[in-house]
Amino acid sequence: MKIAMLLSGGVDSSVAMRLLQDQGHDITAFYLKIWLQDEFSFLGDCPWEEDLGFVRAVCEQTGIPLEVTPLQSEYWDSVINYTIAEIKAGRTPNPDLFCNNLVKFGIFAERIDPSFEKIASGHYAWVEPGESGYLLKRSPDPIKDQTYFLAYLNQAQLSRALFPLGRFTKKQVRDLAAQYDLATQKRRDSQGLCFLGQIKFSDFIKQHLGELPGEIINIDTDQVLGEHKGYFYYTIGQRQGLGLSGGPWYVVRKDIPNNRIFVSRRSEMEDKLRDTFLCGNFNWIAGARPQKTDLLVKIRHGETIYHCEVDFLDEETARVKLERPDRAGIAAGQFAVFYDDQICLGGGVILD
Repeated sequence: MKIAMLLSGGVDSSVAMRLLQDQGHDITAFYLKIWLQDEFSFLGDCPWEEDLGFVRAVCEQTGIPLEVTPLQSEYWDSVINYTIAEIKAGRTPNPDLFCNNLVKFGIFAERIDPSFEKIASGHYAWVEPGESGYLLKRSPDPIKDQTYFLAYLNQAQLSRALFPLGRFTKKQVRDLAAQYDLATQKRRDSQGLCFLGQIKFSDFIKQHLGELPGEIINIDTDQVLGEHKGYFYYTIGQRQGLGLSGGPWYVVRKDIPNNRIFVSRRSEMEDKLRDTFLCGNFNWIAGARPQKTDLLVKIRHGETIYHCEVDFLDEETARVKLERPDRAGIAAGQFAVFYDDQICLGGGVILD
């Protein structure tokens, strides 16, 4: 097949491309340039040049042609504006989902020559045809599984998506990178939001929203414990960066109109853990909501997955009850992604 390979500069996409090359496909590598240099000029030297350097090195090793595709304005309009708006509203955004849906398998897919039959990436997920359409299935590596980030793809996008790492674990991928002697074989995995790279999340927020000092309050005693830099720097369940003694302390509530952060110690926090939330703005990969109501759900990327009961209040809203309270904190703006065993059904936004 003629394949457009999304290459990021990391070990995963490099190994995925090398596997496809072994299979004899006609591959062109694409590096998506999504950075607006002026918006990040406060950082000094460009921190993503390193990514592009690794991309070029892998393409030189494999002899695969590389194209650098500029999508700065489109990325800003579709992903970063959403992220800033969600943070300002006090919610917890997940721009990675929109990057995949709107950019990688959206705008980019529309831009490239239609002769490319598939768009491949280094995601840990698996696509296979089913009786009523394409199925998105979980990776055998529960920690690296990335179906959570792909839950807003639709049938047309899945029909063109190719994930060569879908049946591998991270260890197997690292071993393959060493066997292929790829330039990226010892490179560490990137952490954090898709567009930040090496940029600290707090630096990004400060650049766009500044600082808004307010009170940190013990929710159990109403005592003012200290001062924070702005409610938008904190998420429910957060324990790092609070600067409080006598903890550990956890963020349990945000009073956005009054710019106050409420915290609690773990021992007192147990009674405040939630097992129920409202969810809406769904994307169902099959095109229709599931008939089953006993499902599995993730409320963040990672290996933690819950059994749950989904009570559809209407076509747009559901009440979700977990088998047990979530210890990390459920926050508005997070995405809940639903599964039927190994099949990712889609997801929705946590409303409350």
